[in-house]
Amino acid sequence: MQPPIKGRGTSDNPSGRFEKIAYEVNEYADDPFDDPAPVTQFLRDDSKTLITYNDSPDVGFDASINVYRGCEHGCIYCFARPTHEFLGFSPGLDFETRILVKENAPQLLREELSSRKWNPQVLAMSGVTDPYQPIERKLRLTRRCLEVLVEFRNPVCVITKSHLVTRDTELYAELAGYNAAMVNISLTSLDERLARVLEPRAAAPERRLAAIRALSEAGVPVRALMAPIIPAINDHELPAMAMAAREAGAKFAGYVALRLPYGLKDLFSNWLEQHFPDRKERVLSRLRSMRGGELNDPNFKTRMRGEGAYADQIKALFKIACRKAGLSDGGKDLSVDAFERPGARQLELF
Repeated sequence: MQPPIKGRGTSDNPSGRFEKIAYEVNEYADDPFDDPAPVTQFLRDDSKTLITYNDSPDVGFDASINVYRGCEHGCIYCFARPTHEFLGFSPGLDFETRILVKENAPQLLREELSSRKWNPQVLAMSGVTDPYQPIERKLRLTRRCLEVLVEFRNPVCVITKSHLVTRDTELYAELAGYNAAMVNISLTSLDERLARVLEPRAAAPERRLAAIRALSEAGVPVRALMAPIIPAINDHELPAMAMAAREAGAKFAGYVALRLPYGLKDLFSNWLEQHFPDRKERVLSRLRSMRGGELNDPNFKTRMRGEGAYADQIKALFKIACRKAGLSDGGKDLSVDAFERPGARQLELF
């Protein structure tokens, strides 16, 4: 286990589960490739399509777009880390320092929405990594995709923990006028010190609350997504997070319990050893109690919230917190009624 790297979620970089060759650092030699503070690299992703589909009953949408693969926020708990293994990268440090960028995403999206094969439905941004991670400030790919969605009046729900989402408030507000937009702001903790080690390059808690406030005041429906709930780390904050979100203007709420698929379990275990060694065994024990003795449950309908006595306690605490704060458990149904292909509107002028 490597020592912590300031500004990074993990210092570990294990080989992906599909790799047959592993590179190991010799701790007794000067290694020019062992950079203690690696710089983020941005690599071109030449995907030919943008919209992806899933058959999960747990996530609330069937179609999504991801303009970035990998995420510089560096959240140690991110369930998407193992997806980097399909690219030949590590779910560890590679995930937060080697970001793939779909530079042609707006063009691909316009082509796919223009096709008669497209069945209008809610599109999620993003189903895997944050669409408003730091590089978005420069590349503006998420905004350009959002402009396409406004052009077609296609409903969208976004999931982010970045204050940068407020840059695009007017676009979300325009879609909200057609009941076609909803923003999910992820809240993990109100404790800035905890947030700094959990999510080193994400927005501070007060900035996320400020984003909720700005969007709500513009008429955009906002859902506070309290995720993930981590036993003995942030579970006690549920009531406070719910109340803070409501006071900022959120009307809806949801939560997700931590799950640790594939190599994420070792990354998170090492993180606990680095930052909360006194709680490590208690955290892992409670996670196993929710996951049938394992640290991950891949099954639909149980993977997001877990099972067992502790999972039931969290569910009850969440419901009480929502009731006291005046939050609706769940989200808002969006409409496809306003969807229209721009070409069709132009023909009507003749």
